[in-house]
Amino acid sequence: MERNALQNLIDWNNNKRKKPLIVWGARQVGKTYLVKDMFAETYYKNQYIYVDCKIEDEIRAFCSETANAEKIIEYISLRKGKQINEKTLLIFDEVQECPNIISSLKYFCQDYRQIPVIATGSMVRMKLQRETHKRGSKNNGGFLFPVGKINQMTVYPMTFDEFLLNSNGMLYNTVKKAYDNRRPLDRQIHELAMEQVYRYLLVGGMPEAAEAYIDGGNLLESREILEALYDNYLSDMGLYQASTEAVLRSRALFRNIYRELNKESKNFSPSLIEEKSKTRDFATSIQWLTMAHVINQSFGLKEHITMPLIADNESVFRLFLGDIGMFSYQSGINASSFVSSERENTLSGIFFENFVANELTAKGHKLFYWRGKAHARLEFIVESDNKLYPIDVKKGRGTLNSLEKFSNHNKFECAIKVSKNNYGCNPEQKILTIPFYFIPFAASDLANGTMEI
Repeated sequence: MERNALQNLIDWNNNKRKKPLIVWGARQVGKTYLVKDMFAETYYKNQYIYVDCKIEDEIRAFCSETANAEKIIEYISLRKGKQINEKTLLIFDEVQECPNIISSLKYFCQDYRQIPVIATGSMVRMKLQRETHKRGSKNNGGFLFPVGKINQMTVYPMTFDEFLLNSNGMLYNTVKKAYDNRRPLDRQIHELAMEQVYRYLLVGGMPEAAEAYIDGGNLLESREILEALYDNYLSDMGLYQASTEAVLRSRALFRNIYRELNKESKNFSPSLIEEKSKTRDFATSIQWLTMAHVINQSFGLKEHITMPLIADNESVFRLFLGDIGMFSYQSGINASSFVSSERENTLSGIFFENFVANELTAKGHKLFYWRGKAHARLEFIVESDNKLYPIDVKKGRGTLNSLEKFSNHNKFECAIKVSKNNYGCNPEQKILTIPFYFIPFAASDLANGTMEI
């Protein structure tokens, strides 16, 4: 399946001053497929060496004992029977199993920068944090992260534009062209595109689950895959955390994201998960889950906003699941709700808010929301090119009362209303109405500072 992140790898590869690259991302989001099957097989055909640190015990053991790039190159060359040089792509997968390889990237950068190196892994940061903070560990304080000596990128679950590109390329081209030209789609095509949005809300962007639906249209199989992935995420929490208490709290937190968002305030409430608990009791769990890219955290902003955006109170925030398919699975809602004619009344607005949160995150935005007086709320605030863009997410038509109250305290370039409605623009009021299927492209424009109304 096609992935947007492939272009990022191509750009990195074409950069004459590239450094060793670390590819971050949650489990099962397609990092190995992207790096090995899509990138290496196309741009380094028969000229790459792939090392799986999880199963290649001898190489893992050797690299655990040295960060010397010259020795690592020599050993792997002999082990694989292939000379490593500037034309050879060296891939280290599952590097959380051998954190010392991360240290060695400093020396690859310093002494062998001409050799392209990519390291990938799902729980790298958590593994490093645990190993370097163990009490009594002989390695305590010994690990040095190669700051300034690496390039980095993060792979997320497939965004809606990727899902649409792979499931219906012609419809994707039509939607993208309409967005670029800032015009509404014909009613029947608009409804067809919205149908794909609802399917995406159910299936999500985990590649295996998405592929099951895209290849065979099998929603049942896709949901079964999601269930297995969901359970795997819960199991992972026992592998990389130091205490039983942290594991239990992380699992409880993960399981209750939907419940947290499904209450009136939507703000994180620790007592909903554990009676009489405080937000600080879940600090380690929140840090772990955000570092693992399992959840996305959005911070509240009050009344008057200053730039750059900084949380007014870091104890006031909302949490979203990193994949909308898992969010839908966690909600317990019947899968038929997403494909039935009654879905307009069945699906609550938080499904769409979690969807938009993930699209913004995948395009590099930090998440913020605005809280005014008298229940005034705006789901997201984005800063782009030193300008403010409030984003209002509405399942239906809704009103913009909150925007009026927001404008009493803040100047903004343009308000973006994201809903099931077709495209529309009101330059005088500075309001841009975009359908849900436009949000990936709008998020990219906001990230690049190229948003126009």
